[in-house]
Amino acid sequence: MELLNPSFGLVFWMLISFFVLLLILRKYAWKPILNSVKKREDSITEALNSAKEAEKKLATLKSENEAIMAETKKQRDIILKEAREAKEKIINEAKTAAQEEANRLTIAARENINNEKMKAVTELRNQVALLSVEIAEKILKEKMGDSAKQTEVMENILKEVTLN
Repeated sequence: MELLNPSFGLVFWMLISFFVLLLILRKYAWKPILNSVKKREDSITEALNSAKEAEKKLATLKSENEAIMAETKKQRDIILKEAREAKEKIINEAKTAAQEEANRLTIAARENINNEKMKAVTELRNQVALLSVEIAEKILKEKMGDSAKQTEVMENILKEVTLN
């Protein structure tokens, strides 16, 4: 029952011990606790500030990265366009060169055919002339077998030559 109705002396010593304990705690415990809480608060604030700064840097890097990617895509498109143009140019040049070569070969073949044709015609004329001479020689030998006819033909030829 004494705890439910404490005496004045007990309350007095309890209050004095409480205040002494309060002073001891204030001097030795609360300052270090408050200092560590303050340090922790400062480190948390610093970490938050660093996180915000890192987030800003990340956003900046992200925008720079997007700009670089866009520039890279532009350069890639330009290179692909130039490659297509070069391919088409090479194909067109090859077609033109092939067409020119085909035309040159066709012209050379026609010239060769014409030359061979002229050779064949010339050779045929020469052979016809030789055959004509041989035929004429045989006919003349047969018809001019006697000397009277030879003399008569010679006189006719001489008359025609002087008249012309």
